Amino acid sequence: MPRRINRTSLVIFAMTLVGLSHPVAAQQDRPPAAVTVVTLQPQSATLTTTLPGRVAASAMAEVRPQVAGIITEQLFTEGAPVAEGDTLYQIDPASYDAALAQADAAVAQAQAQLNAALKSAARVDELQSRNVASTATKDDADAARASAEANLQAAQAQRAAAQIERDRTTIHARLSGEIGLSQTSAGALVTASQATPLAVIRNIDPVYVNVTQSAADLLDWRRGQAAAQTDNADPTVTLTLADGSTFAHTGSMTAAEPSVDEQTGVVLLRMEFANPDKLLLPGMYVQVEMPTRTIDDVFLVPQEAVSRDQRGEATALVVGQDNVVQSKVLNILTDQGANWVVDTGLAAGDRVIVAGLQKTAAGATVAPQERASDDAAADTPATE
Repeated sequence: MPRRINRTSLVIFAMTLVGLSHPVAAQQDRPPAAVTVVTLQPQSATLTTTLPGRVAASAMAEVRPQVAGIITEQLFTEGAPVAEGDTLYQIDPASYDAALAQADAAVAQAQAQLNAALKSAARVDELQSRNVASTATKDDADAARASAEANLQAAQAQRAAAQIERDRTTIHARLSGEIGLSQTSAGALVTASQATPLAVIRNIDPVYVNVTQSAADLLDWRRGQAAAQTDNADPTVTLTLADGSTFAHTGSMTAAEPSVDEQTGVVLLRMEFANPDKLLLPGMYVQVEMPTRTIDDVFLVPQEAVSRDQRGEATALVVGQDNVVQSKVLNILTDQGANWVVDTGLAAGDRVIVAGLQKTAAGATVAPQERASDDAAADTPATE
């Protein structure tokens, strides 16, 4: 017996078929998706490497006493700038004044002895001219005069030493720079050349930044610098502070340790930076961006245009002829700010999609619109 078909079921089935036909038709009539593109052209890019480093003073002097005594005065403000020759401390000079006075007396005594010897020698010379004094007498007079002259020179040398000791009771700055905290105070006993400095003076304009770099990277950097000099490029280095900001002044490498550490395989490099605002302080952690080399015929691709496929390869969607989307595999060298540095996979004039990627795929037709230049990411030196 034939099975009856429910009329209500037929009606529902027919309505379902009608409902399914509308999305298909709507999809066929949908206009191409609007996407934002950036047109790429080959250009030159400077690759850099980022190295961690520490700031160091360009010059440092530890203030130590050269004579012993009691500190009577501290004549500087801690943390303030000082100039070479400024008075920093005063040591009680009483004992050194007495020693200097004793030396003055010794000089006067030696001078009196010399004067007597000169007069005696003069009389002997006069007597000998009249054949009254013997040759032996003249020799004794000359010897006495020479001895008195030597005694005077010795006394004068001792007096000069006493004056130096007296002068050293006033401790002066031997370097212009910023002076740190005082490690002593008035009333303290200090000794000559003691282990603990009284204070430390540092010159922090300019400053040094010491970094370490592998020997292989150093070779690459030096080759890049040679090429940069040939091309009249700027070989300066930039500095990134601990808060992520860029230091206002650029620097340059001034020295490199002429040896490689056998255990780590690195070389110590020294950069010099102007520091007029005293923003950089010794011991501060920073990062140095050094240019390594300049490469030609590369593309700077916005990072938002690049994704990774299932195999981990970098890909980008490119709008080709007839506005049809193509997927291209890229070879990325490094990053450059908000861009990737790409050497293969693209051609001059390629339009990569940077916005609207979720609305399209390879093989689809799109309506591309060039991104305004104001929206483009600013170029910065590339980092390896």
